[in-house]
Amino acid sequence: MTHIGEDIATVRERDPAARTRLEVFLSYPGLHALWGHRIQHWMWHHRMRTLARWFSQINRFFTGIEIHPGAVIGRRVFIDHGMGVVIGETAVVGDCCTIYQGVTLGGTSLKREKRHPTLADNVVVGAGAKVLGNITVGSNARVGANSVVLHDVPAGTVVVGVPGQIVTRRTPLEPPVSERENDVPDALGAAVVSLLHRVERLERDTGELPGAGPHAPERGVWRGEDLESEDFSI
Repeated sequence: MTHIGEDIATVRERDPAARTRLEVFLSYPGLHALWGHRIQHWMWHHRMRTLARWFSQINRFFTGIEIHPGAVIGRRVFIDHGMGVVIGETAVVGDCCTIYQGVTLGGTSLKREKRHPTLADNVVVGAGAKVLGNITVGSNARVGANSVVLHDVPAGTVVVGVPGQIVTRRTPLEPPVSERENDVPDALGAAVVSLLHRVERLERDTGELPGAGPHAPERGVWRGEDLESEDFSI
């Protein structure tokens, strides 16, 4: 019962749409999937693996979330919306992680070994992201929506794109991930910013176009004033 109360409190803390404890208890499939998984995980480690797999399929039918009974899930994990989430057998999800709909924590090997990713504590994985293989996503890292991550992600970084690229790092003065879950830079904007900086360096090196280049938007987010420079005139 302690874990159930903690899970409900976690949802109410991270989802502004959650109004009452009863509403959360009845209406959040991510919670139902996690509660079912705890039973199935216990069965998996007590020589009831076929039964555990069967119950996990029932859980999947009712919630739209597939968690293998062998996966290790930490405390205060929040699966928001949840439809289409897949978490593989050897995946490890640390404490206080947030996983949105359509996320896959999948494997890239057919061998019976650790083949699924490990999420450290306080990781946020955006909707539709695919984290594949025996890799580690460091604590307080964030994976942008629809990204495909195939390599280790350092702690405190933001990864976006296909394949996933690190676009920013948190500084010690920035708030924790739990307070900045929706603050993920736009992948295309970040790529354009990078190209602008490279073009500016080339222009200065060759001396063809001296002076400062166009204003680069902060943190990969474009605003109207960024395009008002004469450098963007057509």
